[in-house]
Amino acid sequence: MIRIENLHVRYPTAEGEVHAVRGINIDIAEGEFYTLLGPSGCGKTTTLRCLAGLETASEGTITIGDEVVYSRARNILVPPHKRNIGMVFQSYAIWPHMSVFENVAFPLREMRGKFSREEIRDKVARALKLVQLDGLQDRPAPFLSGGQQQRLALARALVREPKVLLLDEPLSNLDAKLRESTRLEVRDLVKRLGITTVYVTHDQLEALTMSDRVAVMKQGEIVQEADPVELYQAPRERFVANFIGQSNFIEGKVSALPASGSEIGTAVTSSGQIKCILPAGFNLGDPMLIAVRPEDITVVAGGGAMGGNVVEGKVSATSFMGDSIEYQVMVAGAMMRMKLHPSTGVRQGDTIRLNLPEESCRALLP
Repeated sequence: MIRIENLHVRYPTAEGEVHAVRGINIDIAEGEFYTLLGPSGCGKTTTLRCLAGLETASEGTITIGDEVVYSRARNILVPPHKRNIGMVFQSYAIWPHMSVFENVAFPLREMRGKFSREEIRDKVARALKLVQLDGLQDRPAPFLSGGQQQRLALARALVREPKVLLLDEPLSNLDAKLRESTRLEVRDLVKRLGITTVYVTHDQLEALTMSDRVAVMKQGEIVQEADPVELYQAPRERFVANFIGQSNFIEGKVSALPASGSEIGTAVTSSGQIKCILPAGFNLGDPMLIAVRPEDITVVAGGGAMGGNVVEGKVSATSFMGDSIEYQVMVAGAMMRMKLHPSTGVRQGDTIRLNLPEESCRALLP
């Protein structure tokens, strides 16, 4: 449905040329909800704007459906209004001097002569009903709440019945509670309509809960692309493991490779021998990092000899998070985080033994 090939974006600044997007390649299937995730300045919005035609790339090819909408080599540049897309901006970009109805009707009126007055009225009514704003068509747009303004922007993007919907951090201006409910509404709506959607965000929770597939971007490149579960459970590098949720990192060297039919290897660390998932490509003696999520660590009761993936540490700080307590534990001179249920009896200053399940420990390149 959408194909981006070898996309580069360069632009001059007073400090010299900036290479904002560095040869990315993306294939998005029809009806897929695809998210570009990354920190500010990573190139995700620039990529979206190139897809929309609001920014011109320096090199590459962009195809929507069967039509090439941009190709530097073939000198093709289809303008935004001919790309059959709908777009929602971070600021919503609704017109304050227009009513709700006129805001949604505007894209249809711009397609001069294509729709009759009755057709425009019917299409606007359907779009407003989709986003649960029916009955508010005569209200001035500034009189809507933040959540309603976001849905108005979405209705305006959908009224043309586009093949592709582009969303540029549309929930970032909403409060936390409203953002939680709205992301589910948006996901359900576009899935029900079967619209291919490209979503840009820096919010990891939005990406994980809304997407079929997520591309994590860093400095203009896609460093990992996967479905949300794989991305969270099997990051391939430290940046991804640290950006998607929280991770503890333990430095070590490979001391034993996985046996045949297994993916569990062993690393020697400052905390002793630790078994972990060891992806292909590591050799004996290679330096590596072991990543383990705070929520995967458990407390081992009782004394006795240390063994397996059990390490000892002292609780240096606690933070009450509502549904959990986050602990900072000093282990072999390094800080390790873990999360436990609030009913736990662990207190600051306690010396405890931690179990790091081998299937939850993953080796990464340092």
